[in-house]
Amino acid sequence: MLARVANNLFWMGRYIERSEHMARYLNVNYFSSLDAPNQLSQSRQFVLRSMLFMVGDIEEDEVVELKEEKVLHKIALDHESTFSIINNVKYARENANSARDLISTELYEAINKFYHFILNYPVDTFVKRGLYDFTVNVTEMTAILRGKIRGTLLHDEVYAIIMMGMNIERANQIIRIINAKYNDALKAQGSYGDKFSHSFEWSTLLKCAESYDMMRRFYKKTPTSITTLEFLILNPNCPRSIMNSLNQVYSHIKVLDPSKKYNKNSTAFLVGRVRSEYEYKYIEEIEGNIKNFIDTLLKELTQISKKMEKEFFNY
Repeated sequence: MLARVANNLFWMGRYIERSEHMARYLNVNYFSSLDAPNQLSQSRQFVLRSMLFMVGDIEEDEVVELKEEKVLHKIALDHESTFSIINNVKYARENANSARDLISTELYEAINKFYHFILNYPVDTFVKRGLYDFTVNVTEMTAILRGKIRGTLLHDEVYAIIMMGMNIERANQIIRIINAKYNDALKAQGSYGDKFSHSFEWSTLLKCAESYDMMRRFYKKTPTSITTLEFLILNPNCPRSIMNSLNQVYSHIKVLDPSKKYNKNSTAFLVGRVRSEYEYKYIEEIEGNIKNFIDTLLKELTQISKKMEKEFFNY
């Protein structure tokens, strides 16, 4: 396989995963705020700033009044916005086109259908009354794409490269969502119990990661900062956790690099080291300095991505 084609497969997986997390963040934050227990979490300005914070387009000037329609359009359907959902889906389709002979017809048709749904979605409908319909369709279509990847492709190097991209992007998106909701929890200062650890924003964070029900089943209690972060960062059995994503990345890298010899310059070594570091961490170590942990992990994920591209996709 050409390195260029492998790179296209890798980024196809990343763009698909990124689209899903952005859509769910828009959906959950917007509609959860309607039931928020405190006035600030219900504030439309608070919600819009949280959305922009998550995608990296931070509005720091508290005096600026954000326009709901403009923010929603910018994140979802703005062709001029590099991080928008429509551009992520467009890039996923372009990468799929470049690797057309390596993926199944069923997968390519599903990506094409996804692209045309996004491309033809009426902007006026979306910004006025279509947020729920649009975001639910995006999350459902990405779930279909994951099903097509698992169910129609040979589980060989092509599959490993796509899944590597999806899992490294999932880890990136989850830590960005954690960062955004941690920031929200600090600002909102929940209206009951401990002002930070029992904030309503922890429940919202779990719903953004589709992990609320399983977290309640696992801990059998209302989410707190400790249980939420432990579940989404360190629990290897939570499919959305950082730990699970790193485990998946490591297993797929071993398909591409089955070498048993010790090589500290390899991607497998770097992923293994980062993975081992978090495998034996206590959540209390993380909670004591969440901001520093988030910054460190984002840097480590960036290092892993760059190392991957240099080792496997350098062309």
